[in-house]
Amino acid sequence: MSFTMKLLLKTVLLLDSIMTLLKIFTFEIKYDSHYNASPDRCAGIEFDAIAPDEKGTSYFFKGDHLWVGFSGPAELSNGTFKDLDEYHHLGHVDAAFRMHNKKDSGDHDHIYLFLNDKVFSYYKHSLEKGFPLEIQQQFPGVPSHLDAAVECPAGECVTDAVLFFKGKDVYHFDIATKMVKKKAWDHLPNCTSAFRWLEHYYCFHGHHFTRFHPVTGEVGENYPKDARHYFMRCSGLDHGASGKKEPCSAVHLDAITADDTGKRYAFRGEMCKSYIRLDSHRDGTHPFPITKSWRDVTDGVDAVFSYDSKIYLIKGNQVYIYKADAHYTLIDGYPKPLKDELGVQGPVDAAFMCEGEPTVFLIQGQKMFSVDLNATPRSVKREVSLPFTKVDAAECGADGVRVFVGSKYYKYESPTILSHSKVTPVPFKISPKEFVCTE
Repeated sequence: MSFTMKLLLKTVLLLDSIMTLLKIFTFEIKYDSHYNASPDRCAGIEFDAIAPDEKGTSYFFKGDHLWVGFSGPAELSNGTFKDLDEYHHLGHVDAAFRMHNKKDSGDHDHIYLFLNDKVFSYYKHSLEKGFPLEIQQQFPGVPSHLDAAVECPAGECVTDAVLFFKGKDVYHFDIATKMVKKKAWDHLPNCTSAFRWLEHYYCFHGHHFTRFHPVTGEVGENYPKDARHYFMRCSGLDHGASGKKEPCSAVHLDAITADDTGKRYAFRGEMCKSYIRLDSHRDGTHPFPITKSWRDVTDGVDAVFSYDSKIYLIKGNQVYIYKADAHYTLIDGYPKPLKDELGVQGPVDAAFMCEGEPTVFLIQGQKMFSVDLNATPRSVKREVSLPFTKVDAAECGADGVRVFVGSKYYKYESPTILSHSKVTPVPFKISPKEFVCTE
């Protein structure tokens, strides 16, 4: 090879090396600029994904950052989900959800993160062995490059399921059968992230969100709303998740019950006419109008109990009976007079049942009536006097009967002991842990 050719070849190689170094330098500048950027969600953020972990802490993803909970500054995603480092150049998470699959302890409460055509499974912020996988390996029939995903437990969907969003298409994935049903929800905005919070489902788009029904896609009234008013704490913007806890001394219940699926509710106040979920407190609490779940019950409740996959809501002289299926459905012909249904003239102050027993106990002033729900027609089979002038609510659980009066409650081992009691025992204060209030 001639000297000229050798010189030319060296020059080409040198130029190629310089170009490679320039590309690397340019990428590092762009990468570091993005990597060090700290987005402000109070300025209006379109989230890439939202998901809670096994403790109920919610993560809001944007680019290579995330926010932990409803307050606090942005953090780098790879600080919490460290194994994302290898894929960090992707710069984002497409979708995320927390698995609800109680039949499989090796899968339940894992967080799934989706990046392009890959899926990652995390538990306690550690990547599960064998991941990442192709999305189709773990969720056959679900496309890549998703927009959003959200879990939907049985009782809210018909079976334990996951909803995957891509454009206007929604892929309903049955966890047990791995079957997929594709639907087009043209009426719903394109969801860049989706979030299940306290039984309610939210599609996030821009810095707004829209509540929707997870089975039908039906959109709630008065949406969209600004996410900064509800799902984060921003100066001058305050609502929902950022609200202050009330003192426990101000907590007065109207009714309390648990249905056959394990959902436990506390109903509050003539004025607010609201309820909270007690069994899902790890994800937070928030009062919702009673009409959100039981739309026909517009004037609050006096007493509530659950029986045979149904929930009975009593107000005045009327009783409303709802099927406790995927979503509460009012049974045809209701409401009916309480006297016709249970043999007691309303109003009543409280109602409760104990597991495995077909007897409902209705408290009215200082009287407690027992009614056999297996009897036809239903009527009072026993009446006893109680050592209370007024009861607000009552429930029966594994630890016995609790009778709520104001911000305190009284414990009895059984309805029989309650019915024979002549004096009130030492009261207990309503618990901050259970009712999310302050001492």
